[in-house]
Amino acid sequence: MVTIKCKNIAFSHIEAILFDKNGTLEDSESYLITLAQKATQIIDAQIPGIGEPLLMAFGINGDFLDPAGLISVASRKETEVAAAAYIAETGRGWFESLKIARQALEEADQYVSKTSSPLFVGSLEVLQSLSVAGLKLGILSAATTEDVEKFVINHQLSDYLQLEKGVDEGPSKPDPALFLEACQALGVAPGATLMVGDSVGDMQMARDAKAAGCIGITWIGRADNVKGADVVINQLEEIQIIED
Repeated sequence: MVTIKCKNIAFSHIEAILFDKNGTLEDSESYLITLAQKATQIIDAQIPGIGEPLLMAFGINGDFLDPAGLISVASRKETEVAAAAYIAETGRGWFESLKIARQALEEADQYVSKTSSPLFVGSLEVLQSLSVAGLKLGILSAATTEDVEKFVINHQLSDYLQLEKGVDEGPSKPDPALFLEACQALGVAPGATLMVGDSVGDMQMARDAKAAGCIGITWIGRADNVKGADVVINQLEEIQIIED
């Protein structure tokens, strides 16, 4: 067990830390913008005129990504359903709409999967130091488990992580069941586990699961994106270890 300190807040008797992926460890802004733009382009080619409102729904405005927007924080299943709802508004049946949305996102995925997003500066070093301190570490993301596993392989993080968990068919953020499942897989109590993330959903999930604490990170300095956090940091290096 260790004490983790961020700014003037200390979390004692910590055994594990769970990290979000997109926007927390991974600088995924360019990837998510391209993914949303490509999926929208594919759908708009079949249903002209849907592109602009769909991009806004995804949280894309020009080359600006809303870190609290749909493409940033929703699971893949939620994104498919949201896109299908826009398609269904054109008069198409629900199952057809869902199929169009799913195929567009899959095709867009294949298009952008040729490049991987970089880690935020300092992410690797923080994971290394926390691992050396004896903490159990995991990724708990709204992305699919397959995407999380690819991310870990691409950046050679497996030596530092004991859990690589995404959202597939089960609960999604901010459902506390997701956090509880992760803690169970790690063999630790929620009350000895911290959550580090960049969204309100991360904070709400951890709070409802009775986590040891919620650390909100906002690389762009927007604290409202992590409302409900016990402490807000702007870079992962602000997570300091104090041995118990």
